[in-house]
Amino acid sequence: MYNFFSPRHHPQRQRRKFSPYLKYWLLVLLVGVLIVTGCQAILRRGEEAKVIHVTLWQGVNPPPNRDVLQRLVDKFNQTHPDIQVESLYVGQQDQQMPKILAAVVGNAPPDLLWYNPTIAGQLVELDALIPVDEMLENSPVKDEIDPTLFGSMEYQGKIWSIPFATNNVGVFYRPSLFKAAGIENLPRTWEELRQVAQKLTRDRNGDGKIDQYGILLPLGKGEFTVFTWLPFMWSGGGELVSGESPQAAGVNLKDNQGAIAALQFWRDLIADGSATLSEPERGYEVSNLVSGKVAMQVTGPWSLGEFQESGVDFDVFPIPIKQNPATSIGGENLFLFKTTPQQQKAAFKFAEYAASEAFQTELALGTGYLPVNLQSRKSRKYQKFMRKFPQIQVFLDQAKFGRSRPIFPNYTRISDNLGRAIESVLLGKNSPPQAMNITQQRLDLIFK
Repeated sequence: MYNFFSPRHHPQRQRRKFSPYLKYWLLVLLVGVLIVTGCQAILRRGEEAKVIHVTLWQGVNPPPNRDVLQRLVDKFNQTHPDIQVESLYVGQQDQQMPKILAAVVGNAPPDLLWYNPTIAGQLVELDALIPVDEMLENSPVKDEIDPTLFGSMEYQGKIWSIPFATNNVGVFYRPSLFKAAGIENLPRTWEELRQVAQKLTRDRNGDGKIDQYGILLPLGKGEFTVFTWLPFMWSGGGELVSGESPQAAGVNLKDNQGAIAALQFWRDLIADGSATLSEPERGYEVSNLVSGKVAMQVTGPWSLGEFQESGVDFDVFPIPIKQNPATSIGGENLFLFKTTPQQQKAAFKFAEYAASEAFQTELALGTGYLPVNLQSRKSRKYQKFMRKFPQIQVFLDQAKFGRSRPIFPNYTRISDNLGRAIESVLLGKNSPPQAMNITQQRLDLIFK
């Protein structure tokens, strides 16, 4: 058979003759190259094996605030090549619960969870978390954490989380709309708030339809609705639960006059025609306030970033009072799940970073959250930020009247049923006493 590649057809490609000495050194060289490249591959695999990958589940909102968090995560990853954190948005907190429970039951939890402190009791009961007392005790960041936040970190005598950010709620408003309605004084009581809301409800173009409502109220059964309603219950003299060791079975709503009064007040705002409802489960969105479709909205400092970007005028006043000043202390903590000692150590390293002065300052500047780190609050950057946004002082000042939600197991069941009651009243399906009575009956069936 004709062989085009045969040497006799290509004289210039005749076989070369090498001396035995040269063959020996060529063989040595080839073996050396193979050894070096093999070692390099092994080293690369070894380096990759040394990198610990940490998964963080979070529900940071609105989206611009998630961008701030991602930048901070990227900064951590750049400065910690041996630890790489992947931040995953897994929905709002109400949407997260089924995923969290499924992950725990399936023995596939994330390394870190961003969530409000009320989940602690339930996760401890499921034996899903590790206490962080010892690691925090040996960390320099412990003494920098706001001491008022330790109550949200502790359960049954142990510390189960590291604070990520803190906040409370006030009433955001548009000063230009107040001025246009001839309102000179900010409301300090429920009755004054109701009167102001009526004055701010206007048909600006004369077409017979309201195009500016006085206030926006959150619609939905979710935790955000409950969180923004609780200050009104507390201000009305109500308590969700009492006793030194509160538990779900001790929740009293049927004869809770403060809760009934708070529900009635929100219902009165609807009946007056001066309040409009948010889209379901989207009460945290401030687009209607930014656009001027509403003049007031109960929300927190996390909304500052959106207002900063929008360029509209805005300000804040404390939650109006019925009997006592009150606000909800909120924010989220970072929980460490039971995984491996190596993963847990890496996860704590990130949690420690999240509570540091540098992280907290950048988070606060970008989102409006109140820093959990005392050094951050005193920092030159944050003081300059406060001069630019004096509204923050309202949240810092009223924090002393703040109340935390219970962290006993099954708080989520309480919250879910409270959310249903609030929603039914806002939609006119039940009166406040009826809603509280129905809710108490449900809770009694579950816990008694």
